[in-house]
Amino acid sequence: DGRVSSVSVQQLIEQISCMNKAKMIDHVGGVEEGAYEVYNCVEKIIKQDILGCEITDLEGKDLGNKEDSTAPEEEVFGDVLWDAHDEQEQMEAFQQASNSTCELGFEKYFERLNDLVAAPAPIPPLLVSGGPGAGKSLLLSKWIQLQQKHSPSTLILYHFVGRPMSTSSESALIIKRLTLKLMQHSWLVSPLTFDPAKLLEEFPRWLEKLSARHQGSIIIIIDSIDQIQQAEKHMKWLIDPLPVNVRVIVSVNVETCPQAWRLWPTLHLDPLNSKDVKSLISAECNSANVKLTKEQEKKLERHCRSATTCNALYVTLLGKTIACVGNTGNIDEILQQCCQCQDTVSLYRLVLRLIQESLQSDKEKGLLREILCVIGVSHNGMSESELMELYPELTSAVLASLLHSLHKMCLLTYGCGLLKFQHLQAWEMVKLEYMEAGENVISAYRQKLVDYFTMQLRVVIFICFSFNSQDRVTWRSADELPWLFQQQGDKQKLHKCLLNLFVSQNLYKRGHFAELLSYWQLVGKDKSSMAAEYFDSLKEYEKSSEGEESMICLADLYETLGRFLKDLGLLSQAVAPLQRSLEIRETALDPDHPRVAQSLHQLAGVYVQWKKFGNAEQLYKQALEISENAYGAEHPRVARELDALATLYQKQNKYEQAEQLRKKSFKIRQKAARQKGSLCGFALLRQRALQLEELTLGKDTPDNARTLNELGVLYYLQNNLETAELFLKRSLEMRERVLGSDHPDCAQSLNNLAALYNEKKHYDKAEELYEKALDIRRRALAPDHPSLAYTVKHLAVLYKKMGKLDKAVPLYELAVEIRQKSFGPKHPSVATALVNLAVLYCQMKKQIEALPLYERALKIYEDSFGQMHPRVGETLKNLAVLSYERGDFEKAAELYKRAMEIKEAETLLIGGKATSRHSSSGDTFSLKSALSPNAFLEHGQR
Repeated sequence: DGRVSSVSVQQLIEQISCMNKAKMIDHVGGVEEGAYEVYNCVEKIIKQDILGCEITDLEGKDLGNKEDSTAPEEEVFGDVLWDAHDEQEQMEAFQQASNSTCELGFEKYFERLNDLVAAPAPIPPLLVSGGPGAGKSLLLSKWIQLQQKHSPSTLILYHFVGRPMSTSSESALIIKRLTLKLMQHSWLVSPLTFDPAKLLEEFPRWLEKLSARHQGSIIIIIDSIDQIQQAEKHMKWLIDPLPVNVRVIVSVNVETCPQAWRLWPTLHLDPLNSKDVKSLISAECNSANVKLTKEQEKKLERHCRSATTCNALYVTLLGKTIACVGNTGNIDEILQQCCQCQDTVSLYRLVLRLIQESLQSDKEKGLLREILCVIGVSHNGMSESELMELYPELTSAVLASLLHSLHKMCLLTYGCGLLKFQHLQAWEMVKLEYMEAGENVISAYRQKLVDYFTMQLRVVIFICFSFNSQDRVTWRSADELPWLFQQQGDKQKLHKCLLNLFVSQNLYKRGHFAELLSYWQLVGKDKSSMAAEYFDSLKEYEKSSEGEESMICLADLYETLGRFLKDLGLLSQAVAPLQRSLEIRETALDPDHPRVAQSLHQLAGVYVQWKKFGNAEQLYKQALEISENAYGAEHPRVARELDALATLYQKQNKYEQAEQLRKKSFKIRQKAARQKGSLCGFALLRQRALQLEELTLGKDTPDNARTLNELGVLYYLQNNLETAELFLKRSLEMRERVLGSDHPDCAQSLNNLAALYNEKKHYDKAEELYEKALDIRRRALAPDHPSLAYTVKHLAVLYKKMGKLDKAVPLYELAVEIRQKSFGPKHPSVATALVNLAVLYCQMKKQIEALPLYERALKIYEDSFGQMHPRVGETLKNLAVLSYERGDFEKAAELYKRAMEIKEAETLLIGGKATSRHSSSGDTFSLKSALSPNAFLEHGQR
């Protein structure tokens, strides 16, 4: 009836109203109205709080065409991986910095910042300086909001540096993030180095190049730049003349500002005047219905006159302390205690003592200490669930109460689900309060975290062997464990941790390249010895890998190692792991799987840098063919392969061919750009929200059907088969309604659904759908069309898997014909089709028919790749098996010897001999054999 039912409910409501991670819906009325109110509130939370959209913009503006969401960031920006966690952390840091409703007389500073933007070039960076807690972050975030509102054509790139030694303070990651944001806005697709030294060195050139492509001004804002590790050394680009349309604003603490930067134009934040102090304290007290007397106000005004007691953080904390105690205690008494605190750290100590006094038992006080200390010694903070696992005696009720108090009083905050200190002064206070014994206490807490995350990693590795879910669960261990070992100075354990393949893969794939390199440098390993150790670890891991899931996981690890070595400039050593990744994916997945295209692309990139252009061209062409078959001819991944080929041709002075491919790629990207809108900041998220909303409403259009299909493919590649099936089925139904059941687009949906059922081992369903797709494509497409070849190949493989070899033969023969028409009789793709047919004949005991097919495939591979290519070696192995089974032992031994020479030459590139149990040439029948002298005796007894 609109009345609060109890005191406890009233207290709950008051707590919720102060929390930024909880929402309360206050409703009186019918159930249906209440449900509608809940729906509106949740929608607003998702769009505004989580996605960062402005609701008025969403409702009032036409944001253009919906976004094509299938290409992940890696594909949009070459080979650089984008860490969504780091980006989310920055969005939350910005929102937290701008959270205050009090402007603190910032108008005069806004004018100065506006003057900087309008000033003629060249102009050095503007230094925003002030003491700790002066309000620099608040000023910059409020000004950014004003600029975004009034100057939409201005591109604003910001970075808020958190605690020193945290991920947000790593210079290479900051520069990489700024470069990628610039690339987003200019739609420039170009390879970006991961090498931290080169990244920092090349940034000024990137800034010059990318700023020239932007129509309008670019403002780069770095808050707390002096907290960056070795800021003066790694931010040398600030001293160079900036491009004419670029302005840079950085904030620093007065005490820690590098001497060379003090010559720049400076905007110094003055201490708060008495009016601002009164306004800020009144706002806090009013929110808690606490009224101060005139005498009390004057006492506070007199107190807040020194440099350390009239900064924004101190006054805010003072107001919160009075407001918190004012309802339950003596205001004069708390005022007296506050007035004895002459700086922010001492005021935080008072706040902590007040929280301790509010706790009911020594046990809770002990838990409070533990929580604050482990958060303080961690690298990037701790999650609530981690705290509860660390301290089993900590109940959720006690934790919620403690965190509410600590968050309310500005000690802790949330960032990407992790609890961390809201201000440096809070952490300084905790060290003074709980860690006076010094480094020994800090080391003990670090060891507690080391033990915890080591145990987590063991659990993860067990899960990985069973379910291949390392990407989902290891990022916390990868973030914390190596850093903790580094802080402890334990080089032996750090070395062992780095050799854990999942830890290193996680750091590398999230772009934490500089961090990973710094760890290796600490343990005293150069690049070559590091590469050899990684490869040895992979070989050990491969020995225990069983089953398809483990092999796919292994292929990812090999690819990560290859890319890592390529980025380090170790090209000869990068080839072997990338080649091994390709071999495994071709056999564990399928030669036409999109991940195979990814392997081909990465391997080609090494050959380009190595100036082996012929090898690179063949690989890029194969990757292009697979991508076109998998995604369609107008997909961004196809554009990526076209760009790579164009760059290759340009290096070979084949300018006409390069230009044709660039034009084709540009049209694809232009179309994708129109569909995507701008990837700038929140615009991407607004587009996605609208797109998903439209899909949910169910409009039947070819574009929506295509998007549903591509979302299905995306979920399929993520192994989320149930969700993928829903999207693919809906896409098929929509296409049949809009386009008719005989349209080639319906064949695409049928093909994808069949692949999904094949993955789920529902072979009868897969067979039916593949046959339907083949029937449509045979009638609708040219006899040499790649899509027809794709369906033919997959149906043939399925027939073989189901034991229907007689039905598979004509399809394998047709696959050979199609590839000959498409690429010519001497293309490696034809050789792969010939090998597949030969394998089938061998399974049917038709060795005579298989022999000429193998021999022809061998000739094509030798002519295309050279005598020592791994595919030549695999084909020689298969011919050796065939010769042995026909009784020609001498020839079998000769062929096998040649195959082993190729394998040895390949593995010598990395400095070790890796055993390979997988073929790189299609469905070869040496798949399960180990490389021993009797390796080619798979078909029965000798």
